[in-house]
Amino acid sequence: MNTFTIIFLIALAISSSIHFWLAKRQADYVTDHRSSVPDAFKSKVSLAAHQKAADYTLAKIKLGNIDGILGIIVLLLLTLGGGINWAFNYWTSVVASPLIAGVAAIATIFLMMALIEIPVSVYQTFVIEEKFGFNKSTVNQFIKDQLLQLALGAAIGLPLLALILWVMDNVGPLWWLWAWGIIIGFSLLMSWLYPTVIAPLFNKFTPMAEGSLKNRIQGLLERCGFNSQGIFIMDGSKRSGHGNAYFTGLGNNKRIVFFDNLVNSLDDEELEAILAHELGHFKRKHVIKMLVATSIMSLISLAILGWLINQPWFYNGLGVTQPSNAAALLLFMLVSSSFTFFIQPISAYFQRKFEFEADDFAAANAKAAKMISGLVKLYEENANTLTPDPLYSAFHYSHPPAAIRIAHLESKA
Repeated sequence: MNTFTIIFLIALAISSSIHFWLAKRQADYVTDHRSSVPDAFKSKVSLAAHQKAADYTLAKIKLGNIDGILGIIVLLLLTLGGGINWAFNYWTSVVASPLIAGVAAIATIFLMMALIEIPVSVYQTFVIEEKFGFNKSTVNQFIKDQLLQLALGAAIGLPLLALILWVMDNVGPLWWLWAWGIIIGFSLLMSWLYPTVIAPLFNKFTPMAEGSLKNRIQGLLERCGFNSQGIFIMDGSKRSGHGNAYFTGLGNNKRIVFFDNLVNSLDDEELEAILAHELGHFKRKHVIKMLVATSIMSLISLAILGWLINQPWFYNGLGVTQPSNAAALLLFMLVSSSFTFFIQPISAYFQRKFEFEADDFAAANAKAAKMISGLVKLYEENANTLTPDPLYSAFHYSHPPAAIRIAHLESKA
């Protein structure tokens, strides 16, 4: 057995074991605290709502474990089981162009993976989300979304993939620098186009009507010095009962978006505070910081790939008999997470730090008490557990746990 095969299997076993161990900790912790509402929320959240959140969390953990096991099986079948090797051998035999064959082989693997994930998505949507009262999607809507996502993935992803493979094949040893520039430029372009071109394919965005809420929000924007291309209400309720708000876009294409069910759930001051939090991410330059961090990680990853494509053991150790740049790119995308899982808690730490900073901004530019009441409503209506396992949340949560976040805001009130 190839030495790298052993290293890969060890890395996969360690990362998977930690994943399932943390999931068990989370399930046990949530179960142990299911019987009573935490003291910080006793006057704000009912026992029934708290237990619903616990049950919802446990249901998602069970499905996540099944999906994790399925992912491991699929990964092993594609690599050591010969799935990737078969795809590249097949397309190389029927297509004369190595570039087209590489694109076709990668597209085939990702299509297979997408199809395998559909039953999990169906169960998530029509069993779990339905059971807890969140699903608003119909079967027709679900099928339409899946087909549209596949079509967009093909229309946007395949030309980009072909360009990256062409650069890998033709530019020379420093191809990874050129590929990095293309990927960063593409990401910025997509961020700019998303609000006006891509998002409207899935949802309807209606400009917020004139009135007290819009006046309050415009006053907040003026105080914060934030310019946008409009305030919109998104019909999120046609798919889900979960509410949210966000701003999106870059440059002069920025938009502020509220889910319609969020607008129906919170009062004007709570919505103002929630939006102030989102603006805090912008004003504290979190978007830029995350973009820089992501760019650096992408550059490092591509540099490592630039070295790996010349190592025969990399291909042989992962079940590919015929080395190619396309095969190296696909293998790297599929197996890298097994070696980089330790980065996740570091990333989560900084994301939680950014959330605290955005909360501080909201408390300074709106009412902290309204931010608290709005968050509590969101926790309850979205069935977010109030009692996550500390270690699980440190590894996985991009937002501070509810009790810690509320205590932080209360110190600012």
